[in-house]
Amino acid sequence: MDGATGLQVLLCLYLVAAPGLQAMPPLGSAAGRPRGIETVDGVIIRTLKVNCKVTSRFSHCVITSQVVNTADQAKEVAFDVEIPKTAFISDFAITSDGTAYVANIKDKVLAWKQYRKAAISGETAGLVRASGRTMEQFAIHLNVSPRSKVTFQLTYEEVLKRKFKQYDIVIKVKPKQLVHHFEIDVDIFEPQGISKLDAQASFLPQDLAQTIKKSFSGKKGHVSFRPTVSQQQSCPTCTTSLLNGDFKVTYDVNRDKLCDLLVANNHFAHFFAPQNLKNLNKNLVFVIDISNSMEGQKVKQTKEALLKILDDMRPGDYFDLVLFGTQVQSWRGSLVQASPANLQAARDFVRRFSLQGATNLNGGLLRGIEILNGAQQSLPELRNHASVLIMLTDGEPTEGVTDRSQIRENVRNAIQGRFPLYNLGFGNKMDFSFLEAMSLENSGQAQRIYEDHDATQQLQGFYSQVATPLLVDVELQYPREAISALTQHRHKQYYEGSEIVVAGRVADGKRGSFQAGVRAQGEGQEFKTTCLVDEEEMKKLLRERGHMLENHVERLWAYLTIQELLAKRTMVNGKERANLSAEALGLSLAYQFVTPLTSMTIGGMVDQDGLEPVIDKPPEDSLPLEMLGRRMFKLPASQAPPTHTSPDVQQVPDRVTGVDGDPHFIIHVPQKEDALCFNINEEPGVVLSLVQDPDTGFSVNGQLIGDEAGGAGRPAATYFGRLGIANPATGFQLEVTPQNITVNPGWGGPVFSWKDRTTLWQDGLVVTVDPRSGLVVSVAGRGIFKAILHRAWNGSAVHRDFLGFYVLDSHQMPARTHGLLGQFFHPLDFEVSNIRPGSDPAKPDATMVVKDRRLTVTRGLQRAYSNDPRHAADVTCWFVHNNGAGLIDGVHTDYIVPDIF
Repeated sequence: MDGATGLQVLLCLYLVAAPGLQAMPPLGSAAGRPRGIETVDGVIIRTLKVNCKVTSRFSHCVITSQVVNTADQAKEVAFDVEIPKTAFISDFAITSDGTAYVANIKDKVLAWKQYRKAAISGETAGLVRASGRTMEQFAIHLNVSPRSKVTFQLTYEEVLKRKFKQYDIVIKVKPKQLVHHFEIDVDIFEPQGISKLDAQASFLPQDLAQTIKKSFSGKKGHVSFRPTVSQQQSCPTCTTSLLNGDFKVTYDVNRDKLCDLLVANNHFAHFFAPQNLKNLNKNLVFVIDISNSMEGQKVKQTKEALLKILDDMRPGDYFDLVLFGTQVQSWRGSLVQASPANLQAARDFVRRFSLQGATNLNGGLLRGIEILNGAQQSLPELRNHASVLIMLTDGEPTEGVTDRSQIRENVRNAIQGRFPLYNLGFGNKMDFSFLEAMSLENSGQAQRIYEDHDATQQLQGFYSQVATPLLVDVELQYPREAISALTQHRHKQYYEGSEIVVAGRVADGKRGSFQAGVRAQGEGQEFKTTCLVDEEEMKKLLRERGHMLENHVERLWAYLTIQELLAKRTMVNGKERANLSAEALGLSLAYQFVTPLTSMTIGGMVDQDGLEPVIDKPPEDSLPLEMLGRRMFKLPASQAPPTHTSPDVQQVPDRVTGVDGDPHFIIHVPQKEDALCFNINEEPGVVLSLVQDPDTGFSVNGQLIGDEAGGAGRPAATYFGRLGIANPATGFQLEVTPQNITVNPGWGGPVFSWKDRTTLWQDGLVVTVDPRSGLVVSVAGRGIFKAILHRAWNGSAVHRDFLGFYVLDSHQMPARTHGLLGQFFHPLDFEVSNIRPGSDPAKPDATMVVKDRRLTVTRGLQRAYSNDPRHAADVTCWFVHNNGAGLIDGVHTDYIVPDIF
């Protein structure tokens, strides 16, 4: 519903061993373990961490756990967690003894082709299933080799929705055993400023409440929970854990300013939740299913909820009740004021009504719509009220008009956009997708009411979200020429305690003219405001949060857009549905989200049927994982990737193309047995395109950094301090800095240091990290690339760490490859003549003809580190002046790009 739906980020977390196997920390033999911890059956959990970073309502959560098998035989372990149904998984990786297996997101249709040979593959190969009301269960069972360790890392993302004046992050903690290093860490950054922050754990006794650390100041808030092993114990001598329940973080932001508008990286997010508005009175009609299928607890709980809702109605509200079974009946047949006498009469009516026959859903809805329409036409004083229609049913239409498409058309034509329709589906025997589509096309929302002891509270909870409308006909407006994409910006009603969020793309060159306006109708007057972008404040925010703010604003837009496209898809058929699906699929692949249109696959491991793991967005009615039988996946006996292994250091060619130092580009021309060199002089922060394959989108970009202590009288030197390697065909990104090597940084992939020794592979792409030889990336059918780290040391000429980048093999790259290095991957011819003394006697000048251009070049030496990052080799080359002018295509500024990806 228009921003009112509350969201709890629910996560059930536990990591268990196979039946009969209890996983307990930490690593090593009894002599090497911390006191009080016992290893059961040789398997332990070393760490279990949940790290959530929230930036402007966009939540990015990473669950990491490391399991160690200290036994001399293979053991089965499971990584089993629950995540919100509203979240999109964006990354999953398994690292086993130095080899990382990273999942790859594909078109769901293509991903499932590999399972066609399995008779029931669609029900058994998936790792995710619906679990309860709001959760999805993610579980993978893995056979872990003797004396080895395995690390699981799952990332999911979503936009937090405000409900009852706050945002909730609820983590269901259930590790089932003591964990040596257990950690929950929640980091919140809200540009409006945080107004409140709290955290509680239902499972903690009062004397341990202080183990939750929480603080907030200005824009930043932080919550951490790191219980020691003894604090986890259910009793001083127990080996069982008391961590079993909900860990809940709640917060809200300051609302003293009407405008909350962010613009970053050509995307914007607009958050609208005004305070101190007068409540609007309601015109409210309840349409209730009283067919025989509602017999028993359902009708009892429905009556209880209606009686409590009647108690909560305000004197200025008007209402009526409509019942439908075989026949349709209404309590009054027109709206009446919520006076004490009318409310009492309505309570008596609710207590008395009984069930009857079939389900005339069409008739019931049309009667409710007729009552609301009639009141607006005949009673002028009700026209400024907020009209709301709420329908509850537990089954499918069986009386009167039963064709679903006809019912939807009838309802749509009757409402004509005047007010929202909220459909509540009781139980699991109704066609919920039908109810959802009907609500969405009438400015409302559908909600499932679960058959359980708390169904009364579920019904009341839903009503509470729409009980206090503050504005109607809300429109958030933006200059048409300034935007190139926009999420839903018209909302029929805005309710107290909720929030409306709109996101979009700012058109190129239009950021300076971008602004936002809001128009709506409030109690007795029009609501109107205009919001401008505060450029200075945005610069300050970017300095504080940096790349994460830019990334999260863009991904917030992508998340909302995909959700809206999927919702629109439920309302249409044929070509229109196909077009919406294609658009949603394109965004899902571009931003690496597991949605109903994509699947995530993990190569390199198979189960007992030879199937690789697959991660899907499960349908609501999917069978629980425990009903499908456990599938155990096994890693290869050898942890090395089976194909496309990276070359050893000894295999690196003596002369290669690359860039290193300040930055010095070296172009090896094998047919001439010579080399060409040039420098690029640009400002720190500039990103340059090094390799760009237009056929596949594969790219390597590098960002310059400045020397921290340039010499007096000369400009500070620049070096490459950040590399981005991207392979869109497989959704792979690699960010390389002097500090870390990060896989898929935008969605929380694994992070390695330069001291690690590891091999990672994903769909024909292999990444090898070695402390001696550096980083080698091998792309099947393309090439082999190497990055090395230069450490600054006392007395060195360079005062900060930087990177070098080399091309070890490029013969399979297409002829159209471009970039400062990529344009030289194929044969290059040049002629040198008129060699003569230069300004430096040791460096003669010459005339070079290359690419039909005549240049003056200088003979010199450059240093290359492709064979050994610690010891340079001198490379003799012809140096091309003025940023490679005449040698490179175009001018060097043509190679400046916005970011490393």
